[in-house]
Amino acid sequence: MAEGLVTDLIKQLLSTAAWGAEQEIRLVVGVEKEIRKLEGNLQTVKAVLNDAEKRQITEEAVKLWLEKLNNVCYEMDDVLDEWNTELIKSAIQKEEEEKNADSALVLKKQVCFFIPSPSCCFGQVVDKLARRHDIAHKIKELDGIIDEITKEKDRYQFQLTNDLSPKVVERPQTTSFVDVSEIYGRDSIKDDLVGMLLGKGSEEESSPHIISLVGMGGIGKTTLAQLAYNDPKVQAHFEIKVWVCVSNPFDQCKVAKEILESIEHQSPNLTALQGLLEKITIKVWGKKFFLVLDDVWMEDSIMWEPFKNALKCCAQGSRIIVTTRKSRVAKVMGSVSVTNLELLSKKDCWSVFSKIAFFDRDPKQREQLEDLGWQMVEKCKGLPLAAKTLGSLMRFKRSREEWKSILDNNLWEFEDVERSLYAPLSLSYYDLSSPLRQCFSFCAVFPKDYVFSSNELVFMWMAQGYIKSKANMEMEIIARDYFEILAMRSFFHDFEKNEDNSKIKKCKMHDIVHDFAQLMSKNECFSINSDKELGSDYKIARHLQLEILKKTQFPESIYNAKNLRTLIFVYQSDYKLSTLFQHFRCLRILSLNGDMLKELPDAVENFIHLRYLNLVDYCGNGLPETICHLSNLQTLKIIIGSNEFQKLPQGISKLINLRHFILDFNNCWLNLNIEFPRGFGRLTSLRTLNYFSVSGKDDSNRCKLGELRNLNHLYGTLDINGLGSEIDACDAEHAQLKKKIGLHTLILSFDEWDGEEIIREKDALVLNALEPPPNLEYLSIGMYRGPTMFPNWMMSLNNLKKLYMSNLSLEHLPPLGKLPSLEIVKIWVASSVKKVSVEFLGIEASGKKENDDKITIIAFPNLKSLSFSYLQEWEEWNGIGGEEEDCVRFTIMPRLQHLKISECLKLKSLPNFLRTTPLQKLDIYNSPILKERCKRGTGEEWPKISHIPKLDEDEDQKDESNEDEVDKEEEDKGLQDKKEDDEVEHL
Repeated sequence: MAEGLVTDLIKQLLSTAAWGAEQEIRLVVGVEKEIRKLEGNLQTVKAVLNDAEKRQITEEAVKLWLEKLNNVCYEMDDVLDEWNTELIKSAIQKEEEEKNADSALVLKKQVCFFIPSPSCCFGQVVDKLARRHDIAHKIKELDGIIDEITKEKDRYQFQLTNDLSPKVVERPQTTSFVDVSEIYGRDSIKDDLVGMLLGKGSEEESSPHIISLVGMGGIGKTTLAQLAYNDPKVQAHFEIKVWVCVSNPFDQCKVAKEILESIEHQSPNLTALQGLLEKITIKVWGKKFFLVLDDVWMEDSIMWEPFKNALKCCAQGSRIIVTTRKSRVAKVMGSVSVTNLELLSKKDCWSVFSKIAFFDRDPKQREQLEDLGWQMVEKCKGLPLAAKTLGSLMRFKRSREEWKSILDNNLWEFEDVERSLYAPLSLSYYDLSSPLRQCFSFCAVFPKDYVFSSNELVFMWMAQGYIKSKANMEMEIIARDYFEILAMRSFFHDFEKNEDNSKIKKCKMHDIVHDFAQLMSKNECFSINSDKELGSDYKIARHLQLEILKKTQFPESIYNAKNLRTLIFVYQSDYKLSTLFQHFRCLRILSLNGDMLKELPDAVENFIHLRYLNLVDYCGNGLPETICHLSNLQTLKIIIGSNEFQKLPQGISKLINLRHFILDFNNCWLNLNIEFPRGFGRLTSLRTLNYFSVSGKDDSNRCKLGELRNLNHLYGTLDINGLGSEIDACDAEHAQLKKKIGLHTLILSFDEWDGEEIIREKDALVLNALEPPPNLEYLSIGMYRGPTMFPNWMMSLNNLKKLYMSNLSLEHLPPLGKLPSLEIVKIWVASSVKKVSVEFLGIEASGKKENDDKITIIAFPNLKSLSFSYLQEWEEWNGIGGEEEDCVRFTIMPRLQHLKISECLKLKSLPNFLRTTPLQKLDIYNSPILKERCKRGTGEEWPKISHIPKLDEDEDQKDESNEDEVDKEEEDKGLQDKKEDDEVEHL
């Protein structure tokens, strides 16, 4: 960690000095000299840090020296950040003073030092000078401390690092990840485990039947359990399947909550253990239940007894798998079967290692390195995680010299077998650049088995200053590369990927890797709950996740951790945050996840260093104006929990460094119309703006659609709400959506129609003027009141894959068949449509001649799913297909897999072209006329659909009353997933 801190400080010092020279101002007397001296000391220290950081693992004195260096570097970083914040605030004040009536000018990114104008009051000038004098005094004081630390280094005789240039971070390749899903040396164990789960053998046993997998960390217990859990036969065999990571300590309420949440797919309101267990009993009564308890340490049978009694009601054949490092755990839980996992053979260990290390490598090069590879495998001591980690490291080492250097490294000196995994992890860790080490170590602040969001990590790493932008590459792209590198090095696993491009959205960290991260960030990163009392060690804590359960006393000793840079606060009680906000002035990251967070205190302005603010389940009516003083803020994320939230602060345009503004409605469909204040368009640093509400009313305080004009760095998703009758085509054109080429998803929501014909025509003009970027992949249009929908730009969307249209006043559907990449179309509520004909297919499109001189016209060439819901006046669906007219051959929907028709009460028939589609599934819900005409064998429409393997003909036996509501929820969830996917894809 120290190397990264020192490197960052040197850059800041040089930048601060250069900034002052560029602006031709004098810093406070004496500061220039202190900065030059400090920079020289840091360069001297940096030359030995590589050796010092490796030696700290085994030498306590070196570790203490590094801790002192870390602490003073953190303090110096805070002081310099305070100095730069003063400069930013001065620039904002100057901008405010110089604003004139038509000042829609964008704030410049490079701010200038502000010398107070005569109009400023004398008191303000004195106050500013006093603050800057205090900062200068702090710099001088810290410089003295670093001077002492620099002299102290000589007693340790550190080896000098000749090359002081930072390591080059290798950019991930397109074939980044190696498939290591196979298990080596465990096939028979896996087959036996699956057999036991499926009930092979005697059924005369206690229910549920408990199976324990026992072995040391990193030996593959969890991997084996995952393979069995995800086996298709196992998945089909059990009615309820639950996976819970238990870890240490065994928290009964937490485990019970996770079981219940997994069953109900929502967070339970209950908090008492008895109530939770009673509800679990009701849910699993008489059902075949499969539970995996991963990483159990609890050795007290009394703690397990309530669960054992609650699960007795499961059906015969229910199973529980327990993974643990301790044999006694298997015993106290009453395991019927215990499998002790042994170390892998050298041959199997080689299989794991070589598959990764020699991936995509020249055979001749492999031959030259294999003898060294076998020696490395010997050092893995039969642990598959060690072989995987080491293989991931050696994959990037090309020469024999590099391999020999790793083999001879003194980090192999770990003797404890249980901790022998730390050797390959240490080798991989110290092979990283210092920013990457910082990024990895930061992950220790999260608890074990935490599901990381790649976006969340990217934004948090940026907030901590680990990511430095380059001239030709944005911070987000660099941070995403860092994440990919750490994933390739096996520091992350259990990936959830974006379906479209296989980029990682979510992942986990192996518990041994998490232990190692904690070791590398000892006394800096902590993840605790209120059952653990904060001790003196937390006084130098930098990153803390604190979870406080309901009816638990707040641990006031947390206030001793005055140097916190990260506070992730999860609580279930009504704590007064105002007290909390008087402390922790050094915070870069603040995440508040409370039980109905009702208000953000004005004291939030105290966090002048804050870069990342996350408010979960926020139920206030808005944000305080004081939040606008957080001039360093980069990410503001608000998960809104009620319809009380109405407006944003008027001064939000002062957040000139804001890059990501995320509003999430927590699946509460409240139809909010949040007031965005005038001047929002000055936030030209914005990259993420997932929701934007506009006003066309003559209100000087509210934002107009045209304020989007200069926000051309936006990417991912943009949801524009409030396209009402007051919005005109001129407003829409001023938004310049077509220039926002990073957008992949666009959601346009008009206001409800009041029946005026002039508004219908106005909507058509507005939609035409809202020309999106041509590479758009997802488009949703809702509450559109125009009689037709055929804007000039629609047919140019050659990359559009998904189109949702809802609550329409259309009389005819647009010619969507022309869009070449369209895969999914959903049309929801279009009460004026009576007929769908060839215009929907767009068959007037020009085709291409084939060898037989016939022109083939393909409509919807890539469409896979088509859905119509609530077209209640729809009577006819006509079309052509599989036919030839003169020199024309028609091909309609050649890839269609799923067709759904719901609540189309008057629809009588289906088009002929369905005969030639490869349809696999047809759903017809609450459309009685069509349902009757599609009866198997006898219906008039049956010949058109007889080839479809899956037909929903059981409507009368099922309750379909909520079918469309469920489908709408799935659509909305899909929209949210798409938003996340777009963000990940851009990063």
